[in-house]
Amino acid sequence: MRGIAILAIMLHNYCHFLKDIVRENEYTWTSAKCDKLLTIIQQPDAFFPIHLFSFFGHYGVPVFLFLSGFGLVMKYETSHDSCPPVSFWRYFRYNWLKLFRILVVGFVCFTMIDAMTYGMHRYLWYEVIGVLGMFANVFENPSQVIWPGPYWYFGLTLQVYILYRLVFWKWRHWGVVVATIVVCWLLQEICLDDAETLERLRYNFIGGMLPFGMGILLARSHVNLSIHWRLAGGIVMLSAVFVTIMSMNQQTWLLVPVFIVIGTVALVKYLPHFILQPLEWVGGISAAIFVSHPIVRKLFVRPYYQDDLYAGLILYTVAALLVGWLLMLVINKIPKPKL
Repeated sequence: MRGIAILAIMLHNYCHFLKDIVRENEYTWTSAKCDKLLTIIQQPDAFFPIHLFSFFGHYGVPVFLFLSGFGLVMKYETSHDSCPPVSFWRYFRYNWLKLFRILVVGFVCFTMIDAMTYGMHRYLWYEVIGVLGMFANVFENPSQVIWPGPYWYFGLTLQVYILYRLVFWKWRHWGVVVATIVVCWLLQEICLDDAETLERLRYNFIGGMLPFGMGILLARSHVNLSIHWRLAGGIVMLSAVFVTIMSMNQQTWLLVPVFIVIGTVALVKYLPHFILQPLEWVGGISAAIFVSHPIVRKLFVRPYYQDDLYAGLILYTVAALLVGWLLMLVINKIPKPKL
């Protein structure tokens, strides 16, 4: 699932910069983007796959949030039922350092390449501290502060880690998770017509609570996910239909991550082993790809912004995977924190 999610994110973050390609509804919802997608679906052009990657690829983020919720339960509740056996501050320090050792490598490499190429982004001092400290999400206009854009996810991840330790680990009744999901959904629902406030909410844990909570609930339910590959294929197709239809409506758009997660789980059950094997490898270096693909994008997107789109996409994909693998070697040299 990590491999599928990082490929979706990586391709999305390149494709949505290309000329005349449909843009996504990620932090806010705009009907014009949906109308353009519907036109492309009805009258496909030569760049149809690029449109789909651009519009839907950002939904790799909910998959990672789902896996985070699932993984926290498996780590702290299944193997060691009384865990975490440390104070909140040791738990916080461990998870902050775990994220920082990945973030800092990508951020330093990006800023150096950015300084040597056209269109350098100039940071303010507090923006640098906010990005490295993983709290830039709470700043005003976070989309203008967090650069490169994908790095906002580190602040979101740290928030849900804290939320798990302070709330969901202490009160393990399923109702607590469901209630939190409902409250976060209602807050977004109330702000649907206030784009600025909605964007700020969705840059933080409120926007990611639904898939994160799904991961917690599934891990605690101990449901057997073994299903026949034909049934899995049917679930994948139905999920794709629901995702597309629900993306076209402002109200149902907030619930799309439910079917993204269901569809991705089913897709893993459906795909043959010869495809799953390379996806597992990609998933193993997904953290490095996540922090390094903005570097590769900066190098390739401008020359291929409006011409030879597929050539640029192929070069970018191959380079992003290679650079991600190399950067993973560097990250692995940094000592891992101990809980």
